[in-house]
Amino acid sequence: MLKFFFCCLLAANGVLFAYHQGYLETLVPSGREPARIANQFNASKIKLVSPAVANGAAVKPPAAPQPDPAAAPAEKTQIAIACTEIGNFTIAEAQQFEAQLAALSLADKSSRRQIQETSSHMIFIPPQEGKDGADRKSAELRKLGITDFYVIQDNSSQRWGISLGIFKTEEAARTRLAALNQKGIRSAGLIEYKVPLNRIAFQIRESDAGTRAGIDKIKAEFPRQETRNCG
Repeated sequence: MLKFFFCCLLAANGVLFAYHQGYLETLVPSGREPARIANQFNASKIKLVSPAVANGAAVKPPAAPQPDPAAAPAEKTQIAIACTEIGNFTIAEAQQFEAQLAALSLADKSSRRQIQETSSHMIFIPPQEGKDGADRKSAELRKLGITDFYVIQDNSSQRWGISLGIFKTEEAARTRLAALNQKGIRSAGLIEYKVPLNRIAFQIRESDAGTRAGIDKIKAEFPRQETRNCG
């Protein structure tokens, strides 16, 4: 009798073990994994979601990318082009100045302007032995580094004399004369010269430092000329 009960208990334990291991799912479904998943409908459409979505939180669409301010095209900056006027030149001086200005390739940025002025003082070296004397004195001036002069060749009493500048004010004339004396020019003096004079001024438009430096270098060879803003 005990042997019978022992066999029944052993059989019952075997059935229970098989049930727990899932061997009897086809006969007695347990509703546990993995059989439960296998019996689900449309299991392939199941998606995992975050806890926030599972709790009913709204999913915000991704924010549209904001334009980078640094990437925005820079506004075009208008470059102010300075206009400088240099004058007033005699015809001979204007030719010399213009010839040197040509080296800067400013043909499309420079223009001439005719000016009429009344001067009253001239720095003047009196004529000496006609044309030959004027040529010798001109050579001496160039050796001293003076190129801003011209030889008078009209039929007046000043013919073959040398002008070192004509000025509207006596103060400006004396300042220039003092500078010439320091360079060793002793034969020059001031005379009155009150006549209408036709003069030439150059207006130059420049937009960079290199051009400005080139103009200043040329202007240095014509120290009595005035530099001003274009009117």
